[in-house]
This record gives sequence, C-alpha cells and structure tokens, in this order.
Amino acid sequence: MALAASFLVGLKAPPGSAAASEPYTFRNVQIGGGGFVPGIVFNQTQKDLIYARTDIGGAYRWNQATQTWIPLLDWVGYDDWGLNGVASIATDPVDPNKVYVAAGMYTNSWDPNNGAILRSADKGATWQKTALPFKLGGNMPGRGMGERLAIDPNKNGVLYLAAPSGNGLWRSTDSGVTWAKVANFPNVGNYIASPGDAYLGDNQGVVWVTFDKRTGTSGNATQTIYVGVADKNNTVYRTTNGGTTWERIAGQPTGYIAHKGVLDTTNGYLFIATSDTGGPYDGGKGDVWRYATATGAWTQVSPVPSSSADDYFGYSGLSVDRQHPGTLMVATQVSWWPDVIFFRSTDSGATWTRVWDFTSYPNRSFRYKMDISATPWLTFGSNPSPPETSPKLGWMTESLEIDPFDSNRMMYGTGATIYGTTDLTKWDTGGQFTIKPMIIGLEETAALDLISPPTGAPLISGLGDIGGFRHDDLTKVPAMMFTQPVFTSTTSLDYAETNPAVMVRAGNFTDSDRPGDSHVAFSTDGGSNWFQGTEPGGVNNGGTVAAAADGSRFVWAPGDSGAPVVYSVGYGNTWTQASGVPANAVIESDRVNRNKFYAYSGGGFYVSTNGGATFTRTAATGLPASGARFKALPGAEGDIWLAGGTAGLWHSTNSGASFTKVAGVAEANNVGFGKAAPGKTYQALYLIGRIDGVHGVYRSDDTGAAWVRVNDNQHQYGNFGEALTGDPRIYGRVYIGTNGRGVVYGDRTGGGTPDTTAPSRPGTPAASAITASGATLTWAASTDNVGVTGYDVYREAGATDVPAGSATGTSFALTGLSASTSYTFYVVARDAAGNSSAASTPVTFTTTAGGGGPGGGCSATYTVTNSWQGGFQGDVSVKNTGTSAITGWTVKWTFTAGQTITQLWSGVLTVSGADVTVKNASYNGALATGASTSFGFGGTWTSSNPVPTVTCTAG
Repeated sequence: MALAASFLVGLKAPPGSAAASEPYTFRNVQIGGGGFVPGIVFNQTQKDLIYARTDIGGAYRWNQATQTWIPLLDWVGYDDWGLNGVASIATDPVDPNKVYVAAGMYTNSWDPNNGAILRSADKGATWQKTALPFKLGGNMPGRGMGERLAIDPNKNGVLYLAAPSGNGLWRSTDSGVTWAKVANFPNVGNYIASPGDAYLGDNQGVVWVTFDKRTGTSGNATQTIYVGVADKNNTVYRTTNGGTTWERIAGQPTGYIAHKGVLDTTNGYLFIATSDTGGPYDGGKGDVWRYATATGAWTQVSPVPSSSADDYFGYSGLSVDRQHPGTLMVATQVSWWPDVIFFRSTDSGATWTRVWDFTSYPNRSFRYKMDISATPWLTFGSNPSPPETSPKLGWMTESLEIDPFDSNRMMYGTGATIYGTTDLTKWDTGGQFTIKPMIIGLEETAALDLISPPTGAPLISGLGDIGGFRHDDLTKVPAMMFTQPVFTSTTSLDYAETNPAVMVRAGNFTDSDRPGDSHVAFSTDGGSNWFQGTEPGGVNNGGTVAAAADGSRFVWAPGDSGAPVVYSVGYGNTWTQASGVPANAVIESDRVNRNKFYAYSGGGFYVSTNGGATFTRTAATGLPASGARFKALPGAEGDIWLAGGTAGLWHSTNSGASFTKVAGVAEANNVGFGKAAPGKTYQALYLIGRIDGVHGVYRSDDTGAAWVRVNDNQHQYGNFGEALTGDPRIYGRVYIGTNGRGVVYGDRTGGGTPDTTAPSRPGTPAASAITASGATLTWAASTDNVGVTGYDVYREAGATDVPAGSATGTSFALTGLSASTSYTFYVVARDAAGNSSAASTPVTFTTTAGGGGPGGGCSATYTVTNSWQGGFQGDVSVKNTGTSAITGWTVKWTFTAGQTITQLWSGVLTVSGADVTVKNASYNGALATGASTSFGFGGTWTSSNPVPTVTCTAG
C-alpha cells in the first residue's frame, strides 16, 4: 500500500463570516515537566540539536542558548488532537533543518483519527503532513521502544517507519511525502501485553530501525539496516541489500523483546537491550546482547544476566558514547524499587559499573548527586526510609542518551521529567557527577481543574498524576505539590467566593494503598497548607466538590460509579447523604447565597436551597443528556452558564429554573469568568468552543452577545479545555488547562479596541519554476492597519479548498504536485489579530510531464465498464509511454460528483476526500516501453457519474 501527502496543517480556510480576533500572548504557567518523556534524540551531525518526544504533549526542540525546550506542535487543533501523541521523532543527519514526527496517540478507538507523518524543513517551525492508513500509539504500551522512525544517513530522502498493530514496516523515498508498505518484510510482530484488553490488547508491532552508515555512500542508499520486532522469538531482522530482501539474524537471543538497537560503527557492534514486556510500566527480566556485524557472533553482555536471581528487571535506555567508542550505558526497565539502575561500560560491555551500589543493606553508595532546586517538587513530598531516597533517580527510563559531541552530557527521560548531567565522565574517575532537571519549557501536565480566586495566589491548579499546585508566581516553578494528603490526580477545586482563603479539593488515589487518607482536603489559607477530614467508605475517585459561598459547608459527589452526593457542615468531620440528586452528579455552588448549590446529571438541572441537604430538579428542558460543564457567576445569585458540548452554550438567570441557548455558539466545551472589561460591570466570559465554524478560545465582554477569538492557529493545544477560568483581577487574562501541554495563560497584547480590520487583498500569484512536482508562487504584498504577519496558500479542490502552506513573505514553494496536472491556487493574507483578507485572484498552471528516470513516462485511461442505479464498475489502463522501462506507476484523479470507491483490485488505493491515488501492486509495476497493465474497482454514485481527469506518473 502507498499513500500520498496532504498539505500543511494547522491552518484554517478563509472564513465566510468569522468571529473577530484579538491579539494575545500565550505562555506556560511554570511547573516543569510532569509527564513521561519516552524519547530524546540528538542529531548526529549538528551539535546541540536535540529533540524530545512526549506521549500526550507533543514534541520539543532544545534551545542551547537559553537551556530550555521549545514546543513544536502547539498548532495541533481540537479535531486532530491525537497528533500530540508522538510515537517517534527523527532528526536528519544530512540536512539538520529537517525533522520528522510519527504522530498519533492511540491505536484503539479512543483516537478517532489515523496517525500521520509530520515533516518540517525548518527544525519544527512549520510542518506538513502525510496521513497514514493506520493509527499510531504515542500513548500506548510499548511507546518507549524505538526509535520507530529513522532516516537513511547516506540518502536522507529514504525513511523507514516501524508500525504497530500488525501494520509492518513502511518506507518513504521522497523525504516523507509519500509512504509505502515494505511488502517483503517478514514479521509484523506478535507481542500483546494483555489480549482482549481495550488498552493493552494491541500488537506492539515493529519497534525500531537502525541504519549501518558504513554500508552506503553519500547520496546512495544504506545497504544494511537492522529492524527490531516485538516478537520474543524473532526480535531482530536485517537487510544487507537496501531492503531487497530481509532475514532474521541467525543465532539471536530468544525469550525477550529488543527495546533498543544501537550500533557502534567504529567497533562494528550492534547492541540490543531486551525485556520480557514492551513497557513502559513493567519489565521483570531481560538481557543486553552484543552482535559482531563482521562475524555474526552474538555475545551476552548483560550487567546482570536474566539467569541471575538478582535480575528483577529488563533493560532499555541504551546509548553509545560516539566520542569514545566502546563506552556505553544502559538503564533498567523497570526497577521501581529502590530505584532505577544505570550501568556503564568502557569496554563494549565486557565489564560494567553501577550508578549506585548496596554497601551494607539498606545503605547505598552513589556515583551521582542530585540537584533538583530548579524543580523542587520532584520529591513528591516524600521522605522514604532507606534504601529508597527522595528524589528518585528515575523510573520508566526508556530513553537515556549520551551527547554524540560531548561525553560529559547525558539526558534521560522519566515518568515526570528529563534529567541530565554535564559532568558524566566523573563516573569513570571516581568522582560524583551531578544530575539536574533539564526540563524548563517542556510542560506535560494534564490540567483537570483551575481556579483563580479574587485574593491570594492568582492560580490554583488541579492536575493529573502530580496532584496540583498553588501558583504564587506564574513564572516560577512551585516548591511543592499539594500534600496532606497527596492525590495522584486532583479532579475538582473550589474556593468560597466571599471568603476565598477557604478552599477544597477532591482527587484520586487507590484507597487500599493509603486507607488512612481521604479523597477530599481543605485549606483555610488560600491553598498554602491543606488538611483532610473524614470521607464515606469505598471512595477511590475524587469526582466534583463545591464550597459554599462563605465556606461554611461543602457538597461532594465522589467519582466512583454509583457514589451518592454528600454534604458536610464544616471541614468534612462528618458527611451526610443528600437527597433528590442523582449519584455522580456534577456539583457547583452559588457564588452569593451560601445555602444554594447546583447539580447537573443526565440532562437534568437540580438546585438545593438548604446547603445541599435536599435537591429539587428544575423545570429546565433542552439541556444535553451528558458531558456538560457549568459554573455560577460571581456576584450574581442564580446566574449560571452551562457548556453543553455540541449542544452549545446555555444561560440561566433564575438559578436554573430555565435556560436560554446562546445564539451563534455551535459548540461549548467549557466556560469561565474573569474581570469585566473597562466600563463594564458584568464579568468577561471565556469560552472554549466553536463559533463560525472555528474551534478556539473566545471572550465576550457583553454577556455573550458578541465574541472575539483570543487564540490563533499556532496556539491550539489539541484537546484542551478540561479546565478554564479567567482572572478576576486582570481584565483579559485567561487560564487554560490542556491535556499534556500543562497550564497556559493568555494576556491581551495591545489592549484597547480589538482589531477587526482585515488586510487588503493580495496580488494575483504568478507561477514560475514549474516542474513535474512543484512550482514557485509570488504575489504583490497586502497592506494592513497593524501589519501583515503572513500569507496562507490554498489549492482549489471543489467544495473544500486545501491549505497548501503558509509564508511570512510574498513567495511560496509548492511541492508534492503530480506531473501533467492542472492546479489552481490562491493566497489569503492575515494580520496579528487573526483577521483574514479576501482571497486573491487565483492562478492556474499545469505541471510538466513526469518520469521514472530518463525516458520514463506513462499514461492512464479511465473507463466505466458497467453501471447501475447507485453503483458502477471501472477500469483504468496504464501504459508506459516513455522510451525506457519503468519500475512503478502512480495514477491520480479527483471525483467531481461525490463518487466513492468501495473496492479496488490490482493496485494499492489511498483516498483523501475526493482525491484518489492508486499505486501499482507488487506484481504489475514494472512495464517495458509500450507495455500496459490495468486495475479495476467498484464504486458508488448519486446524481451523476462523470469520467474524471486522470494523471499518471512513472517511478
């Protein structure tokens, strides 16, 4: 199967009637990591060019000058949020400006979209996308193995992708624009962590690719390539002829999965680190092996062999020191207790030393010391007994990388941060090297709730996995997460509106692990210190909790299925079951009346006027049946806003007795409030939702009558919106909780009246340098009252035009076009406020004829061979019209009347909307001069079935 590229993503088509925009500056609230970093990749030819991939929070590039990470995928939008799950990343050793991402979060039904290959020619500043015909699993089991994506170091237009889910090995020969399955690769993998389980039940597939650069020359494809497979009996394969044939390497170890395959080209060794599972949470046995590429001999070089009773872990996190061949390091996968172990060898694995050793139990000696002053919360508030220490050295250390240019620098990912050192070689001389977090700029938390009280700290966060924080200074990492008790995740926060020093939080942890701790906690000093009360039995999940307006009582709906709503007078000393309200309802409090609480469940809205003791369902109708979030407005009793997802935004001014649907809001995912605009008394509303067809962050200063979009296409943050609030002290400031990019906050850039003036229409583009696959467009500049910031280029494609890319200047290079094909493009200007101009007059041109080498060319003829009501059968003949033989062909067309293909034979089909691409099958691609072949298909049609214009490209 092969597939063609789509064009630049992260851009919106020019709207017919869009909400106004206002320029904002967005920043991260500083937390410092907070999630798993499964991959760190150093470029092998450009010093200090380093990338990191996360499982749900996108990809990053290291900025050496500032010692910070730069996020690269914040443009990923709400509808394609899965692209923030990065299954692999590859940086080009030939052209370091190029970087590639294999993106997709889940291989199961949780992610509705297939995966994609993202490619950038400017180190991740802008991206183009090729959709894949299968899903990728950046947050699936096995995500620490790899790297799955690899670039040929001799011929960098060649890339390989090791795919999960039985999809095998894939290859691109045009720098990632198009991809085809390597049909002759013999093993798609068979390891499944837990068959039948929704999350653990997928085949982890092919897992890494390693090129032997010695077996190629510049501009010519590398001949020897090693591939790792999640198959305990057949885990390493090799080609020695550039992929013409593949073989299982003879004599290889069995019983374990090779997580990593790292080649020492100086000494001629392939090292593999193996484990009995795919990780990243588990691993109980494993080995390290060395393969001599010249002789084919395998040698077990495990620091602790799997046959030893002392081996209770597998291995991963494998790295070779490129400055000192023969020096390598490997990490345990997984040694939870007492800590991860790093091993280091300076003789190609013949002998090893450990990063720590037991002296007399429970005491240990350490070759390192830790400095976590930059991220002090990494102790997690713990003070364990020996042999454990706080902070831990790490866990889930699937990626440990020695800088190829600096033997003293090493970085490794953990489940919470990136640690690193700049004096690693002290290990070899008897000194202690220093490990510090190297994480600033990389924010990976998932925010579940946010509150911004009118006094005290500007923000309190409830986070997944690391509990949450009081943020006294948004620009500084907090010293410690919430403790007393520690929640794994904080699911709900509230403060007393008229007594904001009183706060409450609810959260998750397994009750049997800490039976003495409660899942609800209180603060009387604005979140600086916390204490717990009692709780009903059997609670494991926090659910939602609300504080009375004066902090005198609390209502809590624990998150365990069927758990009843309860209330407490005081700080949770006792809890009493409420009546009249369904279990697991969403709970909020009125912000004026201390006795009034609200609840929502199953499309019904409920109100209590006696402090949560009893609730009554109101007469409100039309509300969504599930998935709604609502909040009560400070300062106005009974004023409620409800975000109902695709059911829109709803407003009540009578305590929920009735609701009015707000016009113009097609989708409302969350709503919040902040300081009123100058001259206004009603608080500013903030919305994450969809208006005029554009999903984004919006603000209204006039009770929802009009909205301005405050984010732009470069700040979309995937599926954000679980948490949202304005700031009651700063007009225009909005806090946004993301799912994997931490907490971001936005401030108005210029103040004053929002800019709603669009740029002038750009000049008609001129096409030049036209080839079979590309062209250059140039046009006259637009003008704007505050300045044009860029131009978006679009390809006309029927009902829905296709974004081709963006430019900051007045020219754009088109790539990935088909030969002998007519194209029409136009340009739209935009300004800093996000206003878009009218489209330019379009330009139409035809690409030159293609070829599969000197004298190569082909033609295609499309014929409807049979037709009936609603269906038809077609045939396409392909002929080599060139003067030399061709080895493959690609046929393309666009259906113009809504036809679809239901099946196809004798070719490999890819469909993107109305665009159809068919590549040759494995047996009919080679055609001598004048020779022909054909493929057929069945399809559907509705009102008409015109014959489309067909193009053919050889090669």
